[in-house]
Amino acid sequence: MEREGTVSKIIFKNEENQYVVFAVETADGEDETFVGNLSGIEEGMYILARGEYVEHPSYNLQFKVYEYETKLPDDLVSMERYLGSGAIKGIGEIMAKRILKKFGKDTFRVMEEEPERLAEIKGISERKANEIGVQFIEKQAMREALMFLSGFGISPNLAVKIFKEYGQKMYTIVRQNPYQIAEDISGVGFKIADSIAARAGIGMQSDFRVRAALLYTLNQATGLGHIYLPKRLLLSWTRQLLAGTGGDRKSERYEENPFAVEDAAIETQLMNLQVEGKVVFREREGEVIIYASHHYHRELDTARMLLETKASVQIRAKAVDEAVASIEDAGQLRMDEKQKEAIRQAAGQGLLIITGGPGTGKTTTINAIIRYFEMEEADILLAAPTGRAAKRMTEATGYKAQTIHRLLELSGGVSEEKDNTGVRFERNASNPLEADVVIIDEMSMVDLALMHALLSAVQPGTHLILVGDEKQLPSVGAGNVLKDMIRSGCLPVVSLSRIFRQEEGSMIVENAHKINKGESIRMDNKSKDFFYLPRTSTKDVATEVGLLLTGKLPGYVGCSAAEIQVLTPMRNGELGVGSLNAELQRVLNPPDACKREKELNNGTVFREGDKVMQIRNNYKLEWCVYSGKGRFKTEEGVGVFNGDMGVIREVDDYNEEVVVLFDDDREVRYPYNLLDELELSYAITIHKSQGSEYPAVVLPLFSGPRVLMNRNLLYTAVTRARQCVVIVGNGRLVENMIQNNDEQKRYSSLDVRLREMEELGVIN
Repeated sequence: MEREGTVSKIIFKNEENQYVVFAVETADGEDETFVGNLSGIEEGMYILARGEYVEHPSYNLQFKVYEYETKLPDDLVSMERYLGSGAIKGIGEIMAKRILKKFGKDTFRVMEEEPERLAEIKGISERKANEIGVQFIEKQAMREALMFLSGFGISPNLAVKIFKEYGQKMYTIVRQNPYQIAEDISGVGFKIADSIAARAGIGMQSDFRVRAALLYTLNQATGLGHIYLPKRLLLSWTRQLLAGTGGDRKSERYEENPFAVEDAAIETQLMNLQVEGKVVFREREGEVIIYASHHYHRELDTARMLLETKASVQIRAKAVDEAVASIEDAGQLRMDEKQKEAIRQAAGQGLLIITGGPGTGKTTTINAIIRYFEMEEADILLAAPTGRAAKRMTEATGYKAQTIHRLLELSGGVSEEKDNTGVRFERNASNPLEADVVIIDEMSMVDLALMHALLSAVQPGTHLILVGDEKQLPSVGAGNVLKDMIRSGCLPVVSLSRIFRQEEGSMIVENAHKINKGESIRMDNKSKDFFYLPRTSTKDVATEVGLLLTGKLPGYVGCSAAEIQVLTPMRNGELGVGSLNAELQRVLNPPDACKREKELNNGTVFREGDKVMQIRNNYKLEWCVYSGKGRFKTEEGVGVFNGDMGVIREVDDYNEEVVVLFDDDREVRYPYNLLDELELSYAITIHKSQGSEYPAVVLPLFSGPRVLMNRNLLYTAVTRARQCVVIVGNGRLVENMIQNNDEQKRYSSLDVRLREMEELGVIN
């Protein structure tokens, strides 16, 4: 049986199996419900569907679709509905009536072949007429592309990306070398390309397949923080990938031949990639290492800019010392010699790195440096990697700080660098930052890509001051920037070591430094800011965490329960992020008739008042900052980033949006189809807490894999707390973490590049 009409509304869609429920306004004017496992269905489409009517026990009669095709309607009523649906930008219901009154059933031919004739209609200029014609043709081409790609199991969102990248060349690429898609389009990995290739009949021994696997492995390594891979590791991981059950390829074929591709074939393609300039071979510590070329050149360029920036500045030492004394008197403080040295170095060097653990006076030193440059009437800019860190920097200094992305003026435009996922900054070498001094805090969080972008925007003569704790967990993104810069020995570094807050009786600070040294910590509950509550099961631990947040802890610390952060080492398990968030949402923000909520397909419920976190970078999401009762827009931009935290202000079913207010006062409207980029954040992983500080931190620690439970992780967790740490669970695990100094190896080489350049005299 066939039914046709305009898709008027998508009622439900499961992204995993593409099961969709949608309303169709049929050619005879009836509204019907269609269902089926279908990819590519979008509102405004006119479809011809084949299927049968079925009786649903709860939703009555539905038309179950087995297959469909898009087409253009051929009767005047349906043509009017299609054009009036907004399918063509610039044509609404009124304009659709005018067009059809003028051209009748010849409308679509006119729009395709003679679009200039649309200007004969009142309200349509010649320019608008041509734009409508272009849109009409593009829509047709897009429909055909979506249908073609759906036959290869490609989702509509990915199909649109592929079509926009290649246009009509898409058909040849998909049939002959779909692995090119993995190279050219962000978000397409080897497995997706391999699935397409299998359906296109491309063999497992294909050179395209081996080449794609090598590049995919290198790019995946960046997700683990690596800039390069040793050749032995690259070959091993690539073999495993090629021997895996990618896409629709049957696992039995691999069981018969565990390594479907010979080592010699992999080596040959690796050499070909080197010849083409796609990868770079180097040697380190007696073994061959391999970079994706863009990572190698970015690291090299970063080293060059760092050495150029560190150029010394002529100063009068006596004048600087007098300024330091004046700052001490005005602030009624006494700085130690290291802090004073930091001010001298900041004044006399183009680049300075200040590092130190908690309580060592980093904030005091930043404030003193700001006061010095204020006395010099310098223009000063402050920034940090995250909104929360920037807000804390503002509170600590009294100076406006912003995220590095906002400092560099992130644009929604497309970058020329394919690997950069479309990221483009308006501030760069051609349009540098207008400042005499740039101070960046929480440098341990800055990855190589962001560091490169920052240095590109710092013009010669600007003082760049980088502050961070090298003992913290490294950046989420690829690279080991802060540690590599310090390790190189090529850049000015001041290490603050005197622990001021320990002198004030802070057990948080004392225990943090003991953890860092591998020493046992006091957990006798005799201090005012560090507590241990032993529990004998994961269930008891989870229950106690909820009781702490709903009981006395908020009053003890002097903050709301929402401001206290639960930090866990793991994502999964009874004490993982998912389980803890479900429990904490239940006790802290239970269902309420006055609070609207949205349930996702995976069972997660987002409710007004919930704490949430962005879990991946989205460089396109728009945000606004409002002020005053009238909600005047004071600032706007694009970009929400992995780790940004906020609160759900509104669940808007009418517009199908969730409104989130982030910590730095940015307001973002999430369409329902983007809610998979958010997760509840009553509990977050310790990794996600980097750069943040909370009044109190609760750590549920009971058990976990040794590779994860290490000293570095515990140190980072403890140092996130300002006033209070509460460890709940297994004290033996705490001791084991302190003694486990193993850290996941990061393959980065910024330190090597810096030393090479300095030794060769590349930078004078």
